[in-house]
Amino acid sequence: MMATRLKQFGLLLFSMLICGVSFFQMFERTAGGFPHSYLWMLAFVGALFLTAWGLLLRFQPYANQAIMCCVMVLTGTGIMMIARIDQDLNTSVAFKQLLWLSIALVVANLLVIFMKDYRVLRRFSYVSMVIGLVLLLSPMLPVVGSEQYGARIWVKIPGLGSFQPSEFAKLFLAFFFASYLYDHRDQLAVGGKKVLGLQLPRIKDMGPIIVVWIVAMGVLVIQHDLGTSLMFFAMFVSMLYVATGRKSWIIIGFIAFAAGAFLAANIFSHVGARVDAWLHPFSTEQYGKEYGGSYQLVTGIFGLASGGMMGTGLGQGHPSLTPIANSDYIYAALGEELGLTGLMAILMLYLLIIAAGMITAMKIKDGFGKLLASGLVFTMAFQVFTVVGGITLVIPLTGLTLPYMAAGGSSLIANYMLATLLMVISNSANKPESDIDSDTFQYEAMQALSARKQSRARRSVASEQSAAQSQAVPQVSIPATMQQSQATEIISTETPVAGTPIVPPAPPSNGFGTADMTSTPNPSGNTSEGSQA
Repeated sequence: MMATRLKQFGLLLFSMLICGVSFFQMFERTAGGFPHSYLWMLAFVGALFLTAWGLLLRFQPYANQAIMCCVMVLTGTGIMMIARIDQDLNTSVAFKQLLWLSIALVVANLLVIFMKDYRVLRRFSYVSMVIGLVLLLSPMLPVVGSEQYGARIWVKIPGLGSFQPSEFAKLFLAFFFASYLYDHRDQLAVGGKKVLGLQLPRIKDMGPIIVVWIVAMGVLVIQHDLGTSLMFFAMFVSMLYVATGRKSWIIIGFIAFAAGAFLAANIFSHVGARVDAWLHPFSTEQYGKEYGGSYQLVTGIFGLASGGMMGTGLGQGHPSLTPIANSDYIYAALGEELGLTGLMAILMLYLLIIAAGMITAMKIKDGFGKLLASGLVFTMAFQVFTVVGGITLVIPLTGLTLPYMAAGGSSLIANYMLATLLMVISNSANKPESDIDSDTFQYEAMQALSARKQSRARRSVASEQSAAQSQAVPQVSIPATMQQSQATEIISTETPVAGTPIVPPAPPSNGFGTADMTSTPNPSGNTSEGSQA
């Protein structure tokens, strides 16, 4: 155990060393020295990471700490690139990002301390649904909601700026989806008719996917955000596949969303503009558009091309030429200065987190935990795919941010909560078999059987006691005067006084003949048969 702890601590220190060297190299090339404000802030964040490691050892000793190390390297690399862009634009977004990182670490540490058992989330399934829908639709409020870059997904908070409530909504909706699918997985797994060798579900069981599809299309129509609607629908379909194991749900979900996206692209101009920019990025018409064109997309591609295999080096590129390079296009900025090698390393870190989450989902024997872990991991993986695919012209741009790396406080806090939940679930998955319950249903069934056995034992003990009391002979109390008279009679009959003749008792004279007598008591105590007349 001690060797494992030392290995984990060494991995944590190595991750902190990578982040520190990257910051030092970038500031030496761009500012000529390490700023003291960043030095103290980075030291504070490092102390929070060490605190998180200690709390995991105390409260979640079996958790997979490789997730925390990968998240640390991704976050440090992202903030380093944001600080690099700040040097060109004369802004202070990186310092704000460090403040948000501190808040995210505090929230993560609180989850590690107080969430000893993740299964408590199952009790609040419908409450989570209500909270998720409220957060998802809150940008539509006329006062607090705001529209930026063509999408109405922001909420303004006085003094704190704006944040995306959809980042937190994905967590609460994941709680609800996991609980709902766990309770109804048997009905949803029943197959219907076969079409082209594919086992389709029953028509009456397609209600949940239709409802989620309507909600996703509503988000797309109302909020003008393709990425959020696609993320929620894909999360539900993936969890539905994990719960039932039927590929037909994936095909039906893909066809349903493709049809909805096609209709939205033809009806709504903002969605059609992104599709046109994706199909014809290098055309003069799309490149010269003031809004909704391909200028940002093409500039990011040029930055990736200039980076080549090994990159231009930290501080020696021009990532600030791409609009919103510290948020939506931070992947392109990293590709310019770190090259294809650096991008592959970043994707490998994401792959390690995804693999750890999938292994946790396979190892955990609790059905609710299996669905929750797989849903959270797929949500993060799908978000990474959409961002990287949009920048590299694989799919149209969706407006999502790269987890742990892009600038934004709401995204950072929500994704750190996601990583913490994965570590809490991995703690239950990695526990010895004797310390955990095999399944939520089995756990509840064993509790019910134990309570039933205890009640039967109590009833049997009570019945035995009542039977023993009923079979006991009652003790009748005799008065003292009666006892004295009985004793005097016994003495007078059994011990006669000397000199007094013994007179036998006279036969009874009751008017009946001897013919009616069947037996006569003998003074000796024996019984003699009577004579028949």
